[in-house]
Amino acid sequence: MKYPNDYLNKVICGDCLEVMKEIPDKSIDLVVTSPPYDNLRDYGGYKFNFENTAKELFRLLKEGGVIVWVIGDATVNGSETGTSFKQALYFKELGLNLHDTMIYQKNTYPFPPHTRYYQQFEYMFIFSKDKPKTTNLLRIETKWRQKNKHSSTQRNKDGTTTHLKYETGKDTRIKDNVWLYDCGYMRGTKDKIAFKHPATFPDKLAQDHILSWSNEGDIVLDPMCGSGTTCKMAKLLNRRFIGIELNSDYCKIAERRLAQEVLPL
Repeated sequence: MKYPNDYLNKVICGDCLEVMKEIPDKSIDLVVTSPPYDNLRDYGGYKFNFENTAKELFRLLKEGGVIVWVIGDATVNGSETGTSFKQALYFKELGLNLHDTMIYQKNTYPFPPHTRYYQQFEYMFIFSKDKPKTTNLLRIETKWRQKNKHSSTQRNKDGTTTHLKYETGKDTRIKDNVWLYDCGYMRGTKDKIAFKHPATFPDKLAQDHILSWSNEGDIVLDPMCGSGTTCKMAKLLNRRFIGIELNSDYCKIAERRLAQEVLPL
């Protein structure tokens, strides 16, 4: 078995199902990836075996580990496929918790057919094996504060209301679970070479999830690493990483991005 020395902090060019067999059970802290769903892109003719990939990820994940699964749906014959929901339910069948359903909101998007609204988002499903062992939740500045009073109430089953336990007057609060990112050429990343890949997600998206669900020294896996965004940001944030990519052209892109000096956003 080659792991760990031949795999850590590298992009492995090969079939993720074959490569992952070389990685021991319960050895990965965090997975951040976006699978090639619904044939929305042509990845050189390669096919994606979702169920077997999901099973391998479940096996590799540590207790308390997290999978960030970024996915959307195609529209076929006027109807969305529902692939995202089907995959989420399958991960639950394997025994993972659906810890959070988050939204990746894009500030650029294609024109829609005249029968539906503009498609502006993808899902970011957060799966965990039992309770997440790491939750470094990102915080943002509180825009509205009122000291010495409760900020809001919640409705009980009997119709009465209860003040929430959280105090007001704080300078910051936990960020919402809808994350807006700059997308498009030279927006999601400043690495021009990355755009030779047909479907990149923003550097900051990977950064924010790596910060949220892992600590320095943890191992971050992207089994379909494409242009290497997850690997790049894991390196920047002092995590160990493993990238796996089947397409040799994309492996070269990822390797070039990792070989350059990685600078903060």
